[in-house]
Amino acid sequence: MKYIDLEEDGTISLETVKETITSNTKIVAMMHVSNVLGVMNPIKEITKIAHENGAIMVVDGAQAAPHMKVDVQDLDCDFYAFSAHKMCGPIGIGVLYGKKALLENMEPIEFGGEMIDFVGLYDSTWKELPWKFEGGTPIIAGAVGLGAAIDFLEDIGMDDILKHEHKLAAYALDRMSTIDALTIYGTKDPEKRAGLVTFNLDDVHAHDVATVLDTEGIAVRAGHHCAQPLMKWLDVSSTARASFYLYNTEEDIDSLVSGLIRTKEYFRHLFSHVKFPPFLIAINRLSYLFLFKSFFHCHPS
Repeated sequence: MKYIDLEEDGTISLETVKETITSNTKIVAMMHVSNVLGVMNPIKEITKIAHENGAIMVVDGAQAAPHMKVDVQDLDCDFYAFSAHKMCGPIGIGVLYGKKALLENMEPIEFGGEMIDFVGLYDSTWKELPWKFEGGTPIIAGAVGLGAAIDFLEDIGMDDILKHEHKLAAYALDRMSTIDALTIYGTKDPEKRAGLVTFNLDDVHAHDVATVLDTEGIAVRAGHHCAQPLMKWLDVSSTARASFYLYNTEEDIDSLVSGLIRTKEYFRHLFSHVKFPPFLIAINRLSYLFLFKSFFHCHPS
């Protein structure tokens, strides 16, 4: 197993891809958009390199399909997967696109009614695609909900959604870059990233940032985002991530920036005025929350 090294800004160089993928490579797996850095990877070009070396291209499109127009035939990837709940749809259902020739040569791993053709005591045969991979009663309500979500997004226009997110990303990068002691990860070019910004406040754990922002009615995700190797590459244990979608506005980003400034002020005040003995350095976050509310009650902005 090999990994494609990232550039300093989290993007992928096609030269590095060419150096990494060889004739010995069997499968290339990559996300279309990074759920941490927001970087949009050049899947079409990487797929071409993979195919030139005889490899199969598998794409995780969970962060891309809800935000931009995706044409799997143009990308020429062999498999493309995405989830419904990330695109205004229900939980528990998703989509796996695969090229017909590959799917026909694959054996099912889930078995049940509707996917069999003939069953004997010692052998069985399967129905044609797509029933071969859909054993048992399907998630009918989920499929209807996913279809409605897709119709909803297409009525708005995927190009318009992407344009809106690029605008929000540019605004967020500009506003958040004015905050001292805040580190933003990933490319600073809003045209090369989706609508999210991942960041850290210096010397403040991402979970504590998220807890304090929550008291302001601001929702961010904190942790390693199911990407621990990337956290190691960034040399951090975790990050906070603000994600924007079709329903967000520049006013929401203004609220985020104000909340981050208040969060920084709170922790600066806490650590400059409260002297903790070493065994209490890892103070409980509930105490943080109590102190935060007390501090801003006594020190209104």
